[in-house]
Order: sequence, then C-alpha cells, then structure tokens
Amino acid sequence: MAPNLAVDIAPGQKTGLLLRNPVMPASGTFSWGLEFAKHFDISRLGAVVSKGVTIVPRGGNQQPRVAETPAGMLNSIGLQNIGIHDCITEMAPLWARWDVPVIVNIAGDSIEEFGEMARMLDGVPGIVGIELNISCPNVDIGGIEIGQNVEASARATRAAVRNTDLPVIVKLTPNVTDPVALALACEAEGAAAICAINTVLGLAIDTKRRRAVLPRARGGLSGPAIKPIALRIVYDVAKAVRIPVIGCGGISTGEDAIEFLMAGATAVQVGTATFANPRALLDVLEGMEAWLTREGCSDVNQVIGCALPEDVRAG
Repeated sequence: MAPNLAVDIAPGQKTGLLLRNPVMPASGTFSWGLEFAKHFDISRLGAVVSKGVTIVPRGGNQQPRVAETPAGMLNSIGLQNIGIHDCITEMAPLWARWDVPVIVNIAGDSIEEFGEMARMLDGVPGIVGIELNISCPNVDIGGIEIGQNVEASARATRAAVRNTDLPVIVKLTPNVTDPVALALACEAEGAAAICAINTVLGLAIDTKRRRAVLPRARGGLSGPAIKPIALRIVYDVAKAVRIPVIGCGGISTGEDAIEFLMAGATAVQVGTATFANPRALLDVLEGMEAWLTREGCSDVNQVIGCALPEDVRAG
C-alpha cells in the first residue's frame, strides 16, 4: 500500500490548506503554472505557488538576469510580472478549474501594499493561500528591505492577516543574523506557516570584462549550493515555532526532501532544479514516496521533525 502523503500547512486557520502531498514549486520558478501544465499532470503536486505578484505590473531588471555558478545559479529577475489586477482577472479563473491548490506569492513596496493585495485576493476563486515575499533581494524597495527587519516583517504579516481569511505564509530571507527572530515575530502576528528560505545574496565576476556579471552586481543564489544553509534554518525555525515550516533551497531529489522533513519541514518547495529538469517536482515526489515505502513508513507525517531534539518533538 502506498504511504499517505497528505499534510496540513495551515492547521487551525479560518480556511485550511490540506495538501495531497508535501511537494510544490518555489515561487518564480514555475511562472503561473500554465507552461508546466502542458508537460505533466500538475494535479499530482501538493500545491502550485505563483511567481511574485506586485500591485502594478513590472518589467523586471536589465539583462542579463541570471548567471550560472558552481552548484547553483544567481538570479536578478526583479519581480517581472503582470500585476495583481491581471493576476486576479486572467490567472485566477484558470486556476479555479485546476485540481490543485494555488498559492499566490505577493511582493509589496510597503507594509500597506501587503495589506491591500491580501484584501484584493481574499475570496477570489482559484486562490487558496498567500505567500508573503518579504525577502526578494533583487528590488530596490520592499522585499529584503522589509524582511531583514523584525518589526517590519511583523507589520507586513499583520497587515496581510488582518485583510484576508486566506492562510498567510511568510517567506524568510537567509540574509540576516537571526531568522528565528523573524519567524517568531511573524508567527505572533498570525502567520499560518513559515517558508524558509529565499535566495542567498551572492556575486559573480566576469574576469574578461573585469566587472560583475549581473548589471545589479548582487543576485540571489539558489540551487544545491545553498541546501545546507536552508536545512539549518529550517531546523532552527522548526525548533522555535509551532506553526508549519515549508523548506526551500537546493532540493532536487526525494532524499533531499526527506532531509528537510526530518529537520522539521511539513512541506517543501522545489525551484532551481526545474530549470535543468522540468520534471524535477515529480522526481522529488516519486523519490520521496519510494523512500517512505522502502523504509516501511505508512505516513509521511511519521518522519516530519524526527531529527529535531526529543524535547521539541515531545512538545
């Protein structure tokens, strides 16, 4: 018998978020989901997470926007998107016909914009949750500017939670001294779950041109290179909060995902791996299921948090 893979990433919320399995794409790597839906059955996923949406459309940053690095990739996309109005009128009706929940990632320039966008998404058919992007390193205003400050992160969470009945997931930046303090502040303001982590700030130099590869110099590092960082932050945050944690960073195999679950994650997001392998999400899902079957686990929840200290698991 196949193991039970269902997980709840918003227990106790006004509107729950029970997923058929713990695997979903990371925001920004799956676009709106339409392209991938042409290549495989996306209803097999636990959820779909949209690319980052802003209050008005954005054209993104100057090219080039990506650079390959050892065991990873730097990106400086700059939140190119169609804006929240077109997201609601054009994308949501399509999502409403899908047999998979869709979580919309929102990125505000201010605390007020997070509240306004949460209000606009509330009750929209086809949208079951909101992910707050307070951690994007590739924009000048908002993003990491908010996510590196505990008080600002708490205020952004509060603004969103007070304007919607949808579960609010907060995506943390790793580019701080203490991500746990951020997670606790967001939990206290009503966050349904914490997503850890967004990209790590990095830089690549073109030695022939003698200047940075990316026009903005710095970019967000993702891929296998950041997996140990992401795993450590998930572990630390899961020890501290009582709400679910979603692990993200360097996941490309089923056993990668199992590591994050053991570290305390209830679900995982797969991102950069999909650029080299469009089927990466299904490979992770199938690999996870195969591992559980091989190890005699009848339910994925049996392994969630099993690597945490005993006193944390008991609590």
